[in-house]
Amino acid sequence: MSKKVKMKFTDFECNLLVNGMNEFRNMLLSEGLPTEDVDDLLIKIIDKSEK
Repeated sequence: MSKKVKMKFTDFECNLLVNGMNEFRNMLLSEGLPTEDVDDLLIKIIDKSEK
């Protein structure tokens, strides 16, 4: 069973995290590697930051 961790970020930190994850995703795409896990994490981050 996996352990869930909740963290709070400021708007700036959240934007920084999204930008970094997106750059990582782009790197994976350029290397032809799968991005599903990164995509899922990005969606979770963006959804939570909109609240």
